[in-house]
Amino acid sequence: MPIPKDYEERVYAGVLGKIVGVYLGRPFEGWTHERILDQLGEIGYYVHDKLGKPLIVADDDISGTFTFIRALEDYGITRDLTAEQIGQTWLNYIVEEKTVLWWGGMGNSTEHTAYLRLKRGIKAPKSGSMESNTREVAEQIGAQIFIDGWAMVAPGEPDLAAELARKAGSVSHDGEAIYGAQVVAAMESAAFVERDLNKLLDIGTSFIPHDSTIYRLIADLREWAETDKDWKRTFRRIQGKYGYDKFGGNCHMVPNHAAIILALLYGEDDFGKSLRIANTAGWDTDCNSGNVGCLMGIKNGLAAIDAGPDWRGPVADELFIISADGERSVTNAAQVSYYLSSMGRKLLGAEASPSPKGSAKYHFELPGSVQGFRGYEGAEVRNVTGHSSSGNRSLAVVLKNISSGRVGRIFTKTFGSRSDLKIEGYQPLMTPRLYSGQTVRASLIADKTLPREVSARLVAQAYPESGPDLSLLYGPEVGLSAGLSKTLSWTVPSTGGLPIAAIGVEFSSEGLTSGTVHLDYLTWGGEPEVDFRVFRQEARTSPVLSWLNASDYCYIDRYEDSSGLRVIQNEGTGLQITGTREWKDYTFGAMVSPHMARRTGLAVRVQGMKRYYALSLVEGGIIRLSKELDGEKTLAEKEFKWEPNDLYRFSLATEGNRLIASIDGKTIFDLSDTDRPLASGGIGLLVTEGRSHFRDVGVHGRRA
Repeated sequence: MPIPKDYEERVYAGVLGKIVGVYLGRPFEGWTHERILDQLGEIGYYVHDKLGKPLIVADDDISGTFTFIRALEDYGITRDLTAEQIGQTWLNYIVEEKTVLWWGGMGNSTEHTAYLRLKRGIKAPKSGSMESNTREVAEQIGAQIFIDGWAMVAPGEPDLAAELARKAGSVSHDGEAIYGAQVVAAMESAAFVERDLNKLLDIGTSFIPHDSTIYRLIADLREWAETDKDWKRTFRRIQGKYGYDKFGGNCHMVPNHAAIILALLYGEDDFGKSLRIANTAGWDTDCNSGNVGCLMGIKNGLAAIDAGPDWRGPVADELFIISADGERSVTNAAQVSYYLSSMGRKLLGAEASPSPKGSAKYHFELPGSVQGFRGYEGAEVRNVTGHSSSGNRSLAVVLKNISSGRVGRIFTKTFGSRSDLKIEGYQPLMTPRLYSGQTVRASLIADKTLPREVSARLVAQAYPESGPDLSLLYGPEVGLSAGLSKTLSWTVPSTGGLPIAAIGVEFSSEGLTSGTVHLDYLTWGGEPEVDFRVFRQEARTSPVLSWLNASDYCYIDRYEDSSGLRVIQNEGTGLQITGTREWKDYTFGAMVSPHMARRTGLAVRVQGMKRYYALSLVEGGIIRLSKELDGEKTLAEKEFKWEPNDLYRFSLATEGNRLIASIDGKTIFDLSDTDRPLASGGIGLLVTEGRSHFRDVGVHGRRA
């Protein structure tokens, strides 16, 4: 079946529906229907403020959905993707007990149980089977929670979506959990080309056994809805036959699947009403609401989301995807949508869609998308048609009464805020998206009605060495007159290695001015130039700013003339990671002092916990250059007598497929990797079972 003409926009609506649904249901997750009605009433809009909670949070329902789908990227975009490969993706991107597994334990959390199986060498699908984990554990809700991405890469092909859902779900689940996931995935896939709910239900149930509980549940709900004509009456029937008390475990698939079908049957094809029912029903509200929102977004598009209250404004496209690839932790719905739709086109053998505005990171080509940009002081933002030199849309920056003393600023996050980092429970591990040495470019077009020239300059917010306020870093100023366009370019100066929290544009004027300037695009490129001169702790959940903590412990050490990190790993290999998947050719260096460790050193082109190159001191007096990719492969090694607590100057450089490793200024290895080479990625400090110290850390590369 051909790709729908509005494919990208419908995927965007699905992603928005997912995150809106999760944000709506997250604050009262786990509440009963009766408690919700008593304390909140029916859920017609966001209620986070009533409960003193943030709206936009790191959430495993979002992170798992948009992390596990990356198996397609890492193993080739193919219909033949295996459950075993998706299981390897879990091992690569999950940081145990910190990301998707932020709560759990063997036999308690289905996902954590499956992860422990994978970690111990039990491959998927056995890792998620009833045989391995018991029926009760295997039939919890997670397979359904994480399924939306697989549907969105298979538009109009529900058989493919159901098969991918089966493979992905089987990493951690079995039985009824798989069936529920297949129903949702098939319905979402078919929703790209089919609007009738009854036909979607017929399609979804065609992929599961007719004697399964999920099949009987859907049949019961369809029958009850015909006679009851009242969702609360039908919900009481659900409580009586399919309620939580009828199934074991923390969060069983069956009751929550019933809440989804209930919301769809009684939602009258309305986005807001469907979410209201899914959330007011209770149980695992963020999961159920997220699946309902995604399906309704795909089926009815952006217009359906925009028809009711303002769901999109407070969210501003923002979401977090928390994994071992920390650069993708801070992102937005438009970027996720183009990522999914690009893979979907390749998977279905369709013609690739050109990347908007030369692959600019912020392009605003999707209707209503602001990509995380918000206005401050004398500025407001909105997405509009036109005012673009290479696209169809732009971000209108409405300036109100700015002057030399009252500026207008717009920002989008490139790293978490202090409040993002301090959320309780789920650990928001992340690394910056933008680094010193990279060059930011932005195109501005002044509206023809702008009454007076305004000055514009790129501006970044960075964490300071001390104090509560973020520092402002400025690019050069340019003047903008009515109807004219200017391109801003700025190489970000050093921050001492502290993270850049946001990037944006500042506007001012010599006289009091109001008017509109359009941001056509904003992007950046080039390799980093960073000396990690300053290490800072910001919160318990993020021990060292700029670095993703994928080790057991990480402390800041202070030396007379420098500062460094003490990294400790109890079992297996731990990493401290920073950088992005876009980095290609650079040199990573540090002073390394092993204390008591089986292995320690530096990693480059890091793409998670199981994808990187490493230069390591290994117990027994060995220096080794290796590749971690579905297991460790030694590329080269030789004898090297090293002593605990001595300092060694490590350097590991990448040039295409070439790796150049040196110790104390002497080249040890110089070779090329041509067998499934890792083409790009960040950097890491590595320790296997022990403790090491790292200081004078820096990364330097070629500028774009």
